Order: sequence, then C-alpha cells, then structure tokens
Amino acid sequence: MPVVDSTYTPPPFLSGGHLQTLFPSVARRVDFAYDRRERIETPDGDFLELHWAGPRSPEGPNRNSERVAVLTHGLEGSVDRQYMRGMARALVRRGWTVCAWNLRGCGEAMNRRPITYHSGKTGDLATVVRHVRGRGYDDVSLVGFSLGGNLTLKYLGERGARAADLRGAVAFSVPVDLEAASHRIAHWTNRHYTAYFLRSLREKIRVKADQHPGVVRTDALAHVRTLRDFDDAYTAPLNGFRTADTYYRRASSKPLLSEIAVPTLLVNAANDPFLADACYPWAAARGHRHVSLEVPASGGHVGFVSFRGEAYWSERRAASFLAAQSGA
Repeated sequence: MPVVDSTYTPPPFLSGGHLQTLFPSVARRVDFAYDRRERIETPDGDFLELHWAGPRSPEGPNRNSERVAVLTHGLEGSVDRQYMRGMARALVRRGWTVCAWNLRGCGEAMNRRPITYHSGKTGDLATVVRHVRGRGYDDVSLVGFSLGGNLTLKYLGERGARAADLRGAVAFSVPVDLEAASHRIAHWTNRHYTAYFLRSLREKIRVKADQHPGVVRTDALAHVRTLRDFDDAYTAPLNGFRTADTYYRRASSKPLLSEIAVPTLLVNAANDPFLADACYPWAAARGHRHVSLEVPASGGHVGFVSFRGEAYWSERRAASFLAAQSGA
C-alpha cells in the first residue's frame, strides 16, 4: 500500500499548523454522549475505564452493528476530548459500535499503581482488545490519535501476523519517532502547548505522591521545564526505563512499522507543529503491503477541520478507510 495523495483542504480562514491545531479544541463542541461506562481490571492489579456507544445498547454484540472500533486518545487527553467524541459520533452514525478508553489516570479516577500511561504501554491496549473480543465482537478495528496513535502502531507492529485478525487501523498525527518529536515540541514556538501539558502532568504527579509516599516524590517537579524533563524525571523511572532517551527508543513505533500485518492508514499533516521530519516514515511506507502514509499539506496536530457537515475530514477519512477493510 503506497504513499497516498490526500484530499484534505482546510477552510480558507484557517491557515497554518498552529491555528488548525488550536481551533478544534477551542471552538468545537461535539453533541454526542456515550451509552455506558465500564471499568475493567488489568493483569497488574490496576483498572481501565471504557466508554461504549453504538446504534443500540453495547451490552453484548449488537446484531445490527457487529463492527467495533477501539479509540485511543493522546497525551493528557480522554474519551471526552472533542476529537474523540467527533470520531465516535461519526462511526456510530455509520453503523459502528465504539469502545473509547481512557489511558491510566486520564479518566474520573487516578489509577491505583505508581506507574503511568506512556507512548509504548501496549499491554493496556491489548487488555482492551481482549475485553472487546470477549464480548463477542469479531470485526475489530483501531483508531488512535497522537500518543494513542503511536500506541496503536506499536501494538500492531509488536504482534505482527498475530494481529492479522484485526480488521484495520487508522492513526492520526503520530510521533512515530519520539526522540525527534521531543525536540520538535520543545521548540519555543510550541511553548504554550508545553505549558498546557506540563500543568496537567505536574498535578497528576502530586496526586500520585499523595497516593504513594516514598515511591513518587515531587522534588523533581521544580526542575521540569520541558516534556523531555518530565519524561526523564517521572515517565521513564516509574515505568522501568533508565532515562527518557531509553524510553523514547523503546516506545517509538517507527522501528516496528515494517512488521504491521493489518491494513493501516497513517495520516500526519505536513504542517503539524509537534512532528519532526523523522515522524514522516516515507521509506517505511513505500512498498509496504499493509501500511499507507497520507501527508496532507495542512491539518495541524489532530486538527483536519472541515465544515462539510458535522464530521471533520479526519472522521470521514477514518470511517471510509475502515469500512473498505470490513467490506461495508
């Protein structure tokens, strides 16, 4: 599946990657609610929060909608972010059941254990997929955004042919090379994003320090100025990595793209302010049997704004790609 030409064109008044990134989070409100919430246990004694939606109740396989899409959000996001609600609404209206899940600590309650979510924690996605299959769904697809996109691609790459029973996957705005992306987002033009993320991450560390005194300490927060600083001080050691560099190397999905055996679409806008050149895997996509790379000239980071109906271009694109894989 080759590098594909993109059909995305932004609205005339939305120029530049920053504006296309910020507009959806500031101005968009998606009229959508999930049908029910569910908490499941993880093998290591923690829990994950799942939110279901579908044309009918998701109490079991919906005979009118046996296709299910598992949605994974990005850094410091949740199932309630507008891009998650928008994707869920678009898929449900096209006959899908959706299972959107919160990464650890991103839902209503902080997770129990000191460890955090991170870009390479594919075991949690595996737990969600197993649970979805255990409810009788056979036609399962994945959709991931940003960090959640890296998680999705890494999950598929790690499993290779063992994941071939999945129907397909779509990933948007993915930092497939975490090392390169960490330098890009640290650029001064991204300082407002860094401040936003760090404000939320610092608060979570304070909560974890109260939960786990002596295990999680807040001392290092005074020295955290960038996301790399945070990853070096907290994400890496709390999750068994020696340094941020080790974490980035082992958690990046880029080295595993060649192993993906499921029809997969990766969409990274050329003007994404978070992505370095290394996050556009042209060489890996060319000639790949299963992975298609689409690089719109515009779109920002998880933007892809469109005023053609309620659905954004990214939502229509994901629904179209996944429907083609399921033969619908």
